[in-house]
Amino acid sequence: MTVLQPVLSVRNLVKHFPVRGRGLLRRRVSDVHAVCDVSFDLYPHETLGLVGESGCGKTTTARVLLNLQPATAGHIRYQGTELTSLPRKAMQRLRRELQIVFQDPYAALDPRLPANEIIAEPLRIHGLYSPSASDSIASDSCGRDKVRELLALVGLKPEHGNRFPHEFSGGQRQRIGIARALALRPKVLILDEPVSALDVSVQAGVLNLLADLQAQLGLSYLFVSHDLSVVRHVADRIAVMYLGRIVETGTSDELFSAPAHPYTQALISAIPLPDPRKERARERIILTGDVPNPANPPSGCRFRTRCPLFTAQLTDPQRHRCTTEIPPLTDHGHGHPAACHYADLPSLSAVRALREREGR
Repeated sequence: MTVLQPVLSVRNLVKHFPVRGRGLLRRRVSDVHAVCDVSFDLYPHETLGLVGESGCGKTTTARVLLNLQPATAGHIRYQGTELTSLPRKAMQRLRRELQIVFQDPYAALDPRLPANEIIAEPLRIHGLYSPSASDSIASDSCGRDKVRELLALVGLKPEHGNRFPHEFSGGQRQRIGIARALALRPKVLILDEPVSALDVSVQAGVLNLLADLQAQLGLSYLFVSHDLSVVRHVADRIAVMYLGRIVETGTSDELFSAPAHPYTQALISAIPLPDPRKERARERIILTGDVPNPANPPSGCRFRTRCPLFTAQLTDPQRHRCTTEIPPLTDHGHGHPAACHYADLPSLSAVRALREREGR
């Protein structure tokens, strides 16, 4: 039996940002712990969802994976190649296979360039664009033809290529961003909140496009989002992130049928139900307090300051463990790992029981 090897492997990834004091010297006084000991694998033709609240480190993780920001520590391997120590020119060559689609489709596009030039820009940078097919310096087919093919691939007409970004709708701008990312025929596409800036009516079209492109081109997706209802339908596996750490991972079905971590349970309980009667009848898990300061995170479990178990139900010895020990990702009998010391307590089955009563 052939063992499937990950196309992208991340181990113990750390990213800290320095906080500097006032004055002329601007001494380093502390660090913002944006990403802490993050590990995961992305397999060929798979969609891995990375979810969590705003500020939990999702986008920073995505940028560090592409060396857009250097990692503080850890390892990132793409098909066996270590990216964290790769020279700049070697990394630039490798960017043909690792691309990103940004959250804001308007801010990500140069307002001074028409769509044709925006899509052609990566081809020019890597020497793959030529005005005509007969150009001897071209290493691929005619650049203009390729741009037209990319426009058609994302559902836009060739005449759209002469328009500027402000002449497009939000969904169309995101399609241009996707076409630009696909211009170099990458194998891995990092999608940083690709539909969060779009109207709900437009989101479905972009998500269907991404699914079609993945099937057609054999892409692997890292889908970064705060919207679990979207991730549930597009991701094969999901990693839940809180304050720089991954607190639970599993397949989409596992995570939604048996969430083990109290933070995951709270996120799932916040997803609105389509049936108004069920929506009114159910009880939500309301998290109290604010997200802690990432420059001074809590000791032990980072979620304990907002955890319903820690604040109301755990005994003193249990509370001491949450305060002093960082919980590892461990399977507590749910079929997938969760970073909670007490994910196997009966009280953590409240969300599952609620969903069973609702017949879901």
